[in-house]
Amino acid sequence: MDFNQRVVIDTNQLGWDKSPAKGVWRKRLAREEAEQGHATSIVKYDAGASFSSHPHPLGEEILVLSGVFSDETGDYPAGTYIRNPEGFSHAPFSLQGCELLVKLHQFQPSDLKQVRIDTQHAPWLPGQGQLQVMPLHQHLTESSALVFWPAGCQFQPHRHFGGEEIYVISGEFIDEHGHYPAGTWLRSPHLSQHNPYVEQDTVIWVKTGHL
Repeated sequence: MDFNQRVVIDTNQLGWDKSPAKGVWRKRLAREEAEQGHATSIVKYDAGASFSSHPHPLGEEILVLSGVFSDETGDYPAGTYIRNPEGFSHAPFSLQGCELLVKLHQFQPSDLKQVRIDTQHAPWLPGQGQLQVMPLHQHLTESSALVFWPAGCQFQPHRHFGGEEIYVISGEFIDEHGHYPAGTWLRSPHLSQHNPYVEQDTVIWVKTGHL
């Protein structure tokens, strides 16, 4: 929870912890309190697992990594990006099982937009240099997107105003500090700097301006 520290976690190396719901498991990445407050986790639903209906104070942000995640509003396959603002309640489940990147209690109070994006079919837009970008959400200084890095792409050294958070979806992300395979979560503090590049096609989820 110290946002002034750089954090790197290869989630492939973590074991699954039980959640309050049977058949729902978690890998804790950042957590303010045991079952409330700020939390970032990888969450796994076994086939047929479900949660009872619950609200999300200060919002819930989800990226479906595999399988199909469901609630009363629909079925969301791998690649779906979801934002549920404060005031929204649901009873999520998964018939076939799924894995998710989940962020709780991290919306700014004025951010009340609900979002559903199927990133498997949304268009990629030209980014800086060779990068391709798929914008997901923006509110005040906070911005979330998917970024595609083609093999051999190198970005210029840069600083992160308001910090940066990355989850490597596929491929391998690299900078002068290390190599980060798919499944790695990184959080870099305000005004941190690095010089990233890739050696293979790589897709990352990235959030900036929120720390």
